[in-house]
Amino acid sequence: MNNGNENAFASHSAPNQFVDRRAAVGLSGFGDQERRQFSSSHHELSHDAAELGYAMDRYKLNHRRRFINYEEMLEVIRSLGYRRDKQEEINNR
Repeated sequence: MNNGNENAFASHSAPNQFVDRRAAVGLSGFGDQERRQFSSSHHELSHDAAELGYAMDRYKLNHRRRFINYEEMLEVIRSLGYRRDKQEEINNR
């Protein structure tokens, strides 16, 4: 019995080519940049804080990490030139 639904299902039974949208260049023209699920708010920060934010983002993108641990964070901060004063370290003990 033909109830008119066979044609609707026939078009879905043909195999479609899978399109990996993560690897394709989208309409926005961003080729191999990762999709971000948050907006950058670095423009609202002080110069030093914005520099740290951009450095953290670069580290995450370069190492393909969404979250980083404290050791990685310290590595980024030191890459910006931070060095702890030896006298301050002695006073904090």
